[in-house]
Amino acid sequence: MRFAPEYVRYVLNDNFEDAKRLFLSPLMAIHCAHLVMLADRAIIGPTDARRLREALDSISQDEVKDVRYDGTCEDLFFYVEQLLIAACGEEIAGRLHTARSRNDIDMTMYRMRQREFILALYEATLALRDSLLDVAAKHRGTVMAVHTHTQPAQPTTVAHYLLAVVEQLERDAIRLQAAFKTTNRSPLGACAITGTGFPIDRQLTSDLLGFDAPTGNTYGSIATVDYLLESVSATAVLLSGLGRFVQDLLLWGTREFSYVRFGDGFVQCSSIMPQKRNPVAIEHARAIGSKALGQAQAIVVTVHNTPFGDVVDTEDDLQPLVSSTFRDAVRAVRLVAAAMQTAEFDPERLESRAGEGGTTLTELADTLSRDHDVPFKTAHRIASRVLQTLTENPAADLQSVLAAVCLQYLSRTLPYTREDLARILSPRYFVDVRRTLGGPAPEETERALSESQQLLERDHVWLTDRRRAASATEGRLRERTAAL
Repeated sequence: MRFAPEYVRYVLNDNFEDAKRLFLSPLMAIHCAHLVMLADRAIIGPTDARRLREALDSISQDEVKDVRYDGTCEDLFFYVEQLLIAACGEEIAGRLHTARSRNDIDMTMYRMRQREFILALYEATLALRDSLLDVAAKHRGTVMAVHTHTQPAQPTTVAHYLLAVVEQLERDAIRLQAAFKTTNRSPLGACAITGTGFPIDRQLTSDLLGFDAPTGNTYGSIATVDYLLESVSATAVLLSGLGRFVQDLLLWGTREFSYVRFGDGFVQCSSIMPQKRNPVAIEHARAIGSKALGQAQAIVVTVHNTPFGDVVDTEDDLQPLVSSTFRDAVRAVRLVAAAMQTAEFDPERLESRAGEGGTTLTELADTLSRDHDVPFKTAHRIASRVLQTLTENPAADLQSVLAAVCLQYLSRTLPYTREDLARILSPRYFVDVRRTLGGPAPEETERALSESQQLLERDHVWLTDRRRAASATEGRLRERTAAL
């Protein structure tokens, strides 16, 4: 059968190239696992099984990758089938397709590749957490002002801020682990829709391909895409959080802020303005992350109104988008992780600016409430009035201003010396007294750092275990196939 040249040019050629790049290796593994199962269940005899194994062994994946699509077959599956027929004859080659369909083959391929995408992104997030924890450990005592509504809000520490980002990444890891678990189920054996009357062993093929277990309902095995949307959604959440962090980094890197400075390898100079030190790596991370997020949204849009059935026709165009989404997500995360390894904060400069704009007045209100039983709303009004007065008359004496305002709101003055007020309103004091669970006090961030470091080590172990399991599975499949 010859396909129309327009169909070849605009659809089949691209699909063939995408399939070679993404799915040739999983396809060959599926062929081998299915062959081992057919022989194990005596669905095909040992002689035919051996001939098929020899035919599979004769196929060079490198040579297949070099093939140019010529329109004589529909897709990569049929091209490989032609190679098998050439190697062992049509009668024997045809036995390999017993009790399966392109539907369950394709869905199994997609899940096998999706596992790799998830693990690659998961590993990238671990690298970012590594970088952030290293920086946070160096700056437990580095006081800085943070912002809400783009205005100076309160003093905290560099470590406290970065630990907030780390905690978010820890939750991202949980979501990616859950997505991996959902993805790591084998649809092979579901066939086209309803399974098969042959006595196949779905658990065996699942084990040989490194899945945790087979999927359940055979219709759902070839129709559902929630496994994909789960990992894509987890990725979108991760990218959204990363983008907000990156936005802060770009703001902090401006000369006006000068909170952070990145290494020379992550900045560029202007071609005309010698003074420029442009944080281009962080800008690229923002753009790449936005691109990945847009692609993630496109995946959801592509599948949301497809019929609940075989979605292979959609998947041909969808899977390259999935690949690009995860590739770009990894690029963005890895780039930020690498740049953060060179991040330099100036503790003296940060602390000198941390108290500007009344950022410590919350503590003045807290102190009035704690020490003198002043209702917090009243204490808040007093602190606000003090700031207003000092803003209007910067030369005014703080002690005198507080006394006058307290007399206005409380009908009494409070016994605070200038030294008391300097201590209460210092950014360092503000941070040190906030020992609440999850707060910025150095002893609390030290505890949080320790917990996050332990969790990071456990997550590294989880990743190592998954990778080792995949490697062991490949070895077992080779052994079982060679033994035919």
